[in-house]
Amino acid sequence: MEIPADLKHIYWRSRRGMLELELKLVPFVRDEYHNLPAEEQQAYEAMLGEEDWMLYDWIQGKAEPEDPTTRRLVARIVAHTGTL
Repeated sequence: MEIPADLKHIYWRSRRGMLELELKLVPFVRDEYHNLPAEEQQAYEAMLGEEDWMLYDWIQGKAEPEDPTTRRLVARIVAHTGTL
């Protein structure tokens, strides 16, 4: 599936220095971002401002975001089965 022009900035910000993160975030943005409610889209954009190690810990279940919306979003990312 092609990334729509209005999502390209989110797509590129989802490309990270850690392959493990990229393998989860990029397919999620490509396949699911456009279906998210506005609140979760905003949470996703805010989440991209975090350090890779923190995102990795969230995705691996080693830590949880404090914000409940971000917690729900992380659960959706983890559950997503898309691939690059």
